[in-house]
Amino acid sequence: MSVDGGGTVCRSFSGICPRERQIAVNILLNPKPVQELYDTDIVYQTTFWGQVKQRLGWNVMAFDVPFPRADADVLVLERSLVADSAIAHVPQGPEYGPAPEAYGRFLERLSASMAEHLHPDTVCIRYDLPWPDPSLVADADPSSDSRTGLRRPPDRLRELRMNIGTEGWNLRKAPMDSIVADSLVVDLTGTPEEILTRMKPKTRYNIALAARRGVEVHTASAAALPDFYDLYLQTARRNGFAPCGDRHFSSLFQVPGGGRSPAELSFHLAVAEGEIIAGTIVAGAGRTATFLFGASGNRFRNRMGSCAVHWHAMLAARAAGYENYDMGAIAPYPDEGHPFFGMYRFKTGFGGRMVHRVGTWDYVLRPDAYAHLRNMEMMNRALRPD
Repeated sequence: MSVDGGGTVCRSFSGICPRERQIAVNILLNPKPVQELYDTDIVYQTTFWGQVKQRLGWNVMAFDVPFPRADADVLVLERSLVADSAIAHVPQGPEYGPAPEAYGRFLERLSASMAEHLHPDTVCIRYDLPWPDPSLVADADPSSDSRTGLRRPPDRLRELRMNIGTEGWNLRKAPMDSIVADSLVVDLTGTPEEILTRMKPKTRYNIALAARRGVEVHTASAAALPDFYDLYLQTARRNGFAPCGDRHFSSLFQVPGGGRSPAELSFHLAVAEGEIIAGTIVAGAGRTATFLFGASGNRFRNRMGSCAVHWHAMLAARAAGYENYDMGAIAPYPDEGHPFFGMYRFKTGFGGRMVHRVGTWDYVLRPDAYAHLRNMEMMNRALRPD
């Protein structure tokens, strides 16, 4: 089985688990061209992101969602897996949702309607939900690493709460968040001096230190992507994560653009003594500039190139009219054992506010195939280097 990358594949419920057929479909999705997606602050729900993913082999669909508001819509991606199966992915969407106590019921009805437009071998619909996380609770354990007093309950308890009121109990917390659940958003309103004032003193010092040590930052073109990718590979080796291929970067610069929800791409590189030492790729949509990718080299790390390049990107985003700079993944609290603790320490230095989202959830359509997919994902996660 293969899912065509060029258009929507519409099917009936054949192949969907029997329980799913019993769920009332009362959220009717209306297919529409991806170019007609509404303007949004969420870059992952734009025409631009759909075009990028289509270049990477995903089948791309868009739907009007007449609930909970009349002008809501959603971008949906689908691709083939192995052994006659596919997965649907809703990247940081739907943008609009119900009250927290109705999350599960809404997703169940939305999924039942969406399944009619997916390939019959689709294993699950994976939602990267941008909605506020109601599961964060005060931590009563004084020995906890959660120094902010917040923690998330175990996934099984979160699943129980999410499925209360649903008919099929088909919602599962994904093994990991595809798009980060916790991020740091910097306010770009005010003068540059006011933005600096809202930062921590150490970060302000490092931005100034980079300038004193001769670091220069400039806006780059796609021609510099090979240099950026080399930095990215250095970053992956240093931090122990599996790198993605270079086409994930080049595809960002190869989309035709246009549509009702375009995005503005900006590429920034920091240079010291003629050598590129850090870089960022940022996409702007609506009122928000979102940090997509970053990298830094192994040399000249004491020049504070990463601080300089983010500050340059923030100033460029502010000049372009954006009000927020989403710095992406951080740990939800200052836990030194969390894999994102380093990003927490670095990014919170820029001030801003922490945003806690519900994260990635799977609506299961084929239970047996989903169990196999989940086992494979958890195995791959366990084999990743620390």
